[in-house]
Amino acid sequence: MFSDDQLNEIIVEAENVPSRVVPEKTPVNSSFSMVSSISDIDMTDSQSFGNPDDKKSKQLLRFSTSLNESFLQTLHRSPGSVGIDTSHENIQGGQKLIASLIPMTSRDRIKAIRSQPRTMEEKRNLKKMVDKEKSKQSHRILEFNCCAQCLNSVSQAYRRSKNSLSELLSYISLWQKTFKVIGGKFGTSVLSYFNFLRWLLKFNIFSFIVTFSFIIIPQFTVPEKNTLQFTGLEFFTGAGYFQDTVMYYGFYTNSTVQHGSSGAPYNMQLAYIFTTGACLIVCFFSLLFSMARYFRNNFINPHIYSRGITKLIFCWDFTVTHERAVKLKQKNLSTEIRENLSEIRQENVKLTLNQQLIHVSAHLAAWVVSTGVAIACCVAVYYLAENNSEFLKNHQNPGAVLLLPFLVSCINLATPRLYSLFRLVERYETPRREVYVLLIRNIFLKISIIGILCYYWLNIVAQAGEECWETLIGQEIYRLLLMDFVFSLADSLLGEFLRRLIGMQFPTSLGLQEFDIARNVLELIYAQTLVWIGTFFCPLLPFIQMITLFIMFYVKNISLMMNFQPPSKAWRASQMMTFFIFLLFFPSFTGVLCTLAITIWRLKPSADCGPFRGLPFFIHSIYSWIDTLSKRPGYLWVVWIYQNLIGSVHFFFILTLIVLIITYLYWQITEGRKIMIRLLHEQIINEGKDKMFLIEKLAKLQDMEKRANTSSFTVERRDVEQTSPLHVREHNAAHDLRFRRSVQEENPKV
Repeated sequence: MFSDDQLNEIIVEAENVPSRVVPEKTPVNSSFSMVSSISDIDMTDSQSFGNPDDKKSKQLLRFSTSLNESFLQTLHRSPGSVGIDTSHENIQGGQKLIASLIPMTSRDRIKAIRSQPRTMEEKRNLKKMVDKEKSKQSHRILEFNCCAQCLNSVSQAYRRSKNSLSELLSYISLWQKTFKVIGGKFGTSVLSYFNFLRWLLKFNIFSFIVTFSFIIIPQFTVPEKNTLQFTGLEFFTGAGYFQDTVMYYGFYTNSTVQHGSSGAPYNMQLAYIFTTGACLIVCFFSLLFSMARYFRNNFINPHIYSRGITKLIFCWDFTVTHERAVKLKQKNLSTEIRENLSEIRQENVKLTLNQQLIHVSAHLAAWVVSTGVAIACCVAVYYLAENNSEFLKNHQNPGAVLLLPFLVSCINLATPRLYSLFRLVERYETPRREVYVLLIRNIFLKISIIGILCYYWLNIVAQAGEECWETLIGQEIYRLLLMDFVFSLADSLLGEFLRRLIGMQFPTSLGLQEFDIARNVLELIYAQTLVWIGTFFCPLLPFIQMITLFIMFYVKNISLMMNFQPPSKAWRASQMMTFFIFLLFFPSFTGVLCTLAITIWRLKPSADCGPFRGLPFFIHSIYSWIDTLSKRPGYLWVVWIYQNLIGSVHFFFILTLIVLIITYLYWQITEGRKIMIRLLHEQIINEGKDKMFLIEKLAKLQDMEKRANTSSFTVERRDVEQTSPLHVREHNAAHDLRFRRSVQEENPKV
């Protein structure tokens, strides 16, 4: 790097060059002398500023180059008009000169301007022009930098907030450490059940917050005295003291809540129906969004088909130093490796024609038997529900209301276990297919039972002329939900424990049992379906379901660690959550929507209880509200939305069509990506084969070259060995001759 003193000396030398070279007596040749002097300056600059790391040297070199160009353009125009900057070439040269001066520092710029062979006035004008251009550029750069800094600060703030929010959510996420332990020991197949349970728990927390905020809290502001006595049996039957509380539909008022003359009115009818509708709409879009997200992650993204080999090889986190964390990480990796190897091995299994016929026959027989068992169970539930009213009239015992829920829970407990025994006959090649078949059979059974119960409630209980049939339906759903929870606890704490003792003590061939994913998932779907139906009749059901799910997680986790072994056939269950949510959406959620639609549009509310008392149908509360808004000019947009969107059949038809088109496009994208990934895999295999072929050819060429070099070396060696005696004799003769000459020089007489 040059110092400032050295640069000043160089500039002084550049100033003195024209005075030394150009003679005053030859004005005709002055242009040629000037050109030579300028070339000398250029050569001097290029020699002096040859260091590419010196920033000042680069700037001065750039300045000298632009100066030379401007002088050359001036000289080529006319020898006699040097110094007149009126032509187009001089203007371009001046612009280049100014552009070369702008990037310099102020000190270097002043030195460069002083070094020019111009008058003092021209130098001052040049300095003003350079300062003016530099101020304009600095202003534009300042504006651009301000905008860039603002955008950069906004993006950084967004990234930081996003990272902090994700860290906060991961920190407060429920059972994160427990999930890692379950996934490491039992694999992703068992972990999918607990993921689904946590997802449903979040769902019910949201529903409880909404109903508690907009229905239960406003009802608390309307004081009503409960005259019934609490006995404790109400926790099992749901009747008695709970009947006159905010737990059931019949307790809520139909009046408009308003505190004081200046307070805003709160219509309980609209609040009740809009809160229920808002919960269902949010659940609907949440299910759609979750299905789309899991479908995109598990079916469309290409990394799902890559077997995760890159993750298994390069995913070790060297910051993990704790012994338990290291062991857990090793278990997770080993489980993923076993799952990937199992998937590859199962894809390569091919059955003969006889084996395929035997399997098809076994599957058909199992489906016929399972369908017959499901139909028999549904018929039994129908007759039990139809005769339940007469049974309750003849038996005044408060515990008699538990008969129907008890029998339904027994059917739901025994029939799925019978379905699980079919695996001994069917012998599916892949565990995933077995789980899917069991899920379909169980969902057909449970949804059929719920459908029969809904028919019983809406056509027998609602039409029987009871005093408050909405509360009776809410009590029935509460008992079903509670009895299902009790049976699940008993099965986890007693049944699975006894199965472990039997498997470990008596017949040693049985061993520990494996976790039945299909049966446990269908229990969750069955309970959630009851909660969605019962929220309209019992607004506190989401809170009850939230408590039961929280307890069931710990019970299932303890039972899993004590009574179960890891799956004998490891398999990846990354696509199971998509299937679980799809089953929850259809037929579970769609059935709930149909049931509530029939209730709201077709059934008459009770005349003496509930917020809709005195109306011909539940939906008439919306009709009267719309009629009221149509008389107010400021709310006509609400009327237009209701008439053209919510109340229009064409809107829902178009919406359904759009959803079907998007689903079809997603499906086609999935198929296209599968084909593309398969072709890319084949291309990678072919390129590997080509590389192996080229490597073999290269190895053969190297062997041939080594052999040729070895043979040529042996031939040369033989030639050397043959000619070596002659060289020795010649060398000896030359040595003797030199010795004789030296002796003769020393003794000339001799």
